[in-house]
Amino acid sequence: MGKADVTYASYLDLGRILGAQHAVSGAHDEMLFIIVHQASELWLKLCIHELTAARDCLIADDLRPAFKMLARVARAQGQLIQSWDVLSTMTPHDYSQVRPHLGGSSGFQSAQYRMMEFLMGGRNPNMATMHEPVPEVAAELRAELGRRSIYGEAVALLARRGLAIPDEILARDHDRTWTFAEEVEAAWAAIYRDPEAHWDLYELAEKLVDLEYHFQRWRFGHLKTVERIIGFKRGTGGTPGVPYLAGVLKQAFFPELLSVRTAL
Repeated sequence: MGKADVTYASYLDLGRILGAQHAVSGAHDEMLFIIVHQASELWLKLCIHELTAARDCLIADDLRPAFKMLARVARAQGQLIQSWDVLSTMTPHDYSQVRPHLGGSSGFQSAQYRMMEFLMGGRNPNMATMHEPVPEVAAELRAELGRRSIYGEAVALLARRGLAIPDEILARDHDRTWTFAEEVEAAWAAIYRDPEAHWDLYELAEKLVDLEYHFQRWRFGHLKTVERIIGFKRGTGGTPGVPYLAGVLKQAFFPELLSVRTAL
């Protein structure tokens, strides 16, 4: 297609996007349910795009573009958070008309959510296993488990900048969730105590804190929306529902960036 033939609809491929809502229940609110989840997947795609590029910037010690990317992810997370406000207009009766048609499908199965979680450092290899029926998706998730998370690269950057990070921390297995280390907390504390001497690292720390803050707000919104609509029923994907979401809410991606506030 030549440039003169490009239209708003063709450039955005609106025919396929707007034709991708296939309601099966006959319930009025199923359109809401589908669109909120589809839109969330698009925002997650943008977040993954930005986080992947930001990590490359950390590896290259090129922090200024990374700051823009991380700030954009935080704004996109704001859109994800607001989506719960829209979905929460669905009442228990509305959802009861849709739920029987969902089968075993569940947001728990979102590969993009899992990829974003992996990028940030929340890692459990078993979470890639559930995607084995789609080999290319499982392969992408396993490839991500073989790399440092964005936080792992931030800590590696601290070491390259001369802060005291032991080799055994830098050599950690990448496929496990990041666990607290006193030495990492001490490195961040040195930055927070003298931000003028480490200004870009100080800004990086705050950008990461903002990222986790918004992610936890998204998780909390998910919990409260599920609680409001289905109460304490089990999730369609077999999870315990609200209790599972409450447990996930306690998991921190960047533990030293939270604990350092107490240590200062």
